[in-house]
Amino acid sequence: MRPEHCVTRNHIEVWHPRVLPAGPERIRFRTVLRGSLLPALVWTGAACFAYVVFAPLVAAVLGGLFALSFTVGFGLRRRAGHSARCSVYGALGGVLDKSMAGL
Repeated sequence: MRPEHCVTRNHIEVWHPRVLPAGPERIRFRTVLRGSLLPALVWTGAACFAYVVFAPLVAAVLGGLFALSFTVGFGLRRRAGHSARCSVYGALGGVLDKSMAGL
């Protein structure tokens, strides 16, 4: 994959795609977070709820599930030939996007 094609709106999925630029220009990490603000708040709220109601271990398991999903997404993107930066952005955006697919 050519490096100039990585980290563009064509390779990064976010929950709220209107925050992405119109053309194939490079995006920043802040844009990925802004496009996935609601899913990030849902993950944080679920972890806080699990910590308060159940136990810190349940919140740690939930965090481990998020980390595992991120790691698998990162590995799959690296194997596909994406740059490390594109893989981080894509894995984070993908995990947050796919976790809200049922809502």
